[in-house]
Amino acid sequence: MHEIATLGVETELHRFFAAARLRASDYGEHYVALWDSLDLASRGGKRVRPALVLAAYDGFGGTDHTLSTPVAVSFELLHTAFLIHDDVIDRDLSRRGMANIAGRFTERAIAHGAGTGQAEAWAATAAILAGDLALSEAHRALALLPVETTMRARLLDLLDRAVFVSAAGELADVTNTVSRVPLTIEQVIATLEHKTAIYSFEAPLQAGAVLAGAPEEAIDALGRFGRLIGVAFQLTDDLLGVFGDPDTTGKSVLADLREGKQTALIAHAGATDRWPLIAPFLGKDDLTEPEAESVRTHLRECGALETADALAREYAGRAVEALAVPLMPEDLRSTLTQLARSAVTRRK
Repeated sequence: MHEIATLGVETELHRFFAAARLRASDYGEHYVALWDSLDLASRGGKRVRPALVLAAYDGFGGTDHTLSTPVAVSFELLHTAFLIHDDVIDRDLSRRGMANIAGRFTERAIAHGAGTGQAEAWAATAAILAGDLALSEAHRALALLPVETTMRARLLDLLDRAVFVSAAGELADVTNTVSRVPLTIEQVIATLEHKTAIYSFEAPLQAGAVLAGAPEEAIDALGRFGRLIGVAFQLTDDLLGVFGDPDTTGKSVLADLREGKQTALIAHAGATDRWPLIAPFLGKDDLTEPEAESVRTHLRECGALETADALAREYAGRAVEALAVPLMPEDLRSTLTQLARSAVTRRK
């Protein structure tokens, strides 16, 4: 999706990080290393958010990529910031099979003679600051956009809402893990919508459409699509987090269970007679693979896997239906329909 157009995003990100590293050189080697780590953290993803910005912008007749590229970069940096902070929250030292910022600074601290506690402080400090820097630049990219004040304000409002609601979703995702009873499916979906769907799908699509001057009806339809497909995408992600192939996904199939993450799988299982057999292992810090396999078996047999998969497909179908408005460009509808299909059939 928009692979060629996102090359402009890659170029802009390269320029940004090169300039930042040059500025950082005035403040010492560790700060340069921080920017090197932030640059690496921004690489390797699918660039879904920039592609959505550009798809919506081009779909509604936008032609000036000197305007759309900074907007696309803004949402990619927002994503980078959230991933970095999410790793801090989860105390992870790696992402995509490589050391993340915390991991790199843990190694850096040890190489400089730091003890365990000091290394942990280096890691947390570097990751928090890197996420803050990425988030700051996401806002700056829009604040400096050479467009009319009302347009700039609207784009900044979309970004602000994405940050505001995602923070609520992230907090709920963490606080939900101590719930004594499983959440309902409705509560799980609300958290998914807040934590991921709005900033990853709704806001980028609407930002591109707003920048292109799209009709309000179409902008609203893209918002509905984004929220629905974001939920479908995350429901699938949660399935892969328990039943996926780690070699394909690059993520553990133990982490979500050890964390006690409240997913649609758990919400369904909590209302069945298998729950007493699952509950003791959910949130177990030292959960073993044989124990996890036992949980997976119970989740399959109580219908949780089938139900969560069907729910993801239902949301993807509703997302496609949301595009059925007269003013939606056919090429954009086709692109987003393809995205909806891939959201629930992907293996990573």
